[in-house]
Amino acid sequence: MGKKVMTGLVAMAFVCACLFFITSCAKKQVGISEGVKPPAEVVKEEVVVVKEGPKKEVVVEIEEKKLPPELAAQVAEFEAENIYFDFDKSNLKPEAEKNLKKKAAFLRFNPSLSVLIAGNCDNRGTEEYNLALGERRAASAKKYVMALGISGDRIKTISYGELRPADPANNEVAWALNRRDTFKLFQ
Repeated sequence: MGKKVMTGLVAMAFVCACLFFITSCAKKQVGISEGVKPPAEVVKEEVVVVKEGPKKEVVVEIEEKKLPPELAAQVAEFEAENIYFDFDKSNLKPEAEKNLKKKAAFLRFNPSLSVLIAGNCDNRGTEEYNLALGERRAASAKKYVMALGISGDRIKTISYGELRPADPANNEVAWALNRRDTFKLFQ
């Protein structure tokens, strides 16, 4: 090859290497947390706001309104029933579909209520991966409930990834409990 061609190829390789280096060193986007567990949810009304606190904590705020006392037991039951997922999956199991049908019927009967669906994961995998998986899990439940006739405007979702374990142990039983969607009602 000629000297000019070789010089041109070397220059092009240098430019490509520089571009690769610059783009691969781009500033990391901050996820929900940098190893700090978020505080408990504050239940408030209609709008879910996710913002960073002073320690990169996530705060979920939904403006608070008291639910009627006659609904208290039903709300407690609704919120206590989680749905669970297989390892590294976001598709709904038959038991989860049955649970979501029950939740959709409750929401249909109580049109002034909305729900926050939170996707959770076990601690295997990176924080970023688990946040994305938790998001897919919450979205699966939302999509199913919407297919049952509940307006998407009444369903908010969030992912906590591995940040809010039901059981902090590192074993199969704990991991199975942590792979879940949780539900919180609000007006």
